[in-house]
Amino acid sequence: MTDEQANDAFHEQLVAQVGRRGSVQRARDPVNGPAIRTWCDAMSEANPYYTDEAAAAAGPHGGLVAPPATINMWTMPGLVMGGQPQRATDEPQAGVYTMLDDAGFVGVVATNSDQVYLRYLRPGDHLSQQTTLVDVSPQKQTALGVGHFVTTEVEYADQDG
Repeated sequence: MTDEQANDAFHEQLVAQVGRRGSVQRARDPVNGPAIRTWCDAMSEANPYYTDEAAAAAGPHGGLVAPPATINMWTMPGLVMGGQPQRATDEPQAGVYTMLDDAGFVGVVATNSDQVYLRYLRPGDHLSQQTTLVDVSPQKQTALGVGHFVTTEVEYADQDG
């Protein structure tokens, strides 16, 4: 088998995982003011609609809202104290990442992210998310070396779906 044939066969194994959906992951906590404030402090975000109740009440949203960029933090797993964070094994990309690791592709580099927000999150919203594996590219030469692009889609929902 040539290298090209081996690469094609490996890519077919990766692509066989496309379409898999992970389990619904529910956030540990609802969206809340203290976490929003901590995030804003860490990011030097000074928008008063995120942290100042009086300004937010008088603003266009009628109350506090969370910065859109916080959407993924609500459903992130917690830190593993004294150890390394673990990959969620039931997520659809986990199997692909394991296959890539086993084949010698040992780094994950986030290259881009497209996001669409339907509305601002508000304190009290309790989020969940579900990930779908959308695509795995053929092997490519990049500035960082040879690799594959893994595309996932994450859909978020509030307590009302």
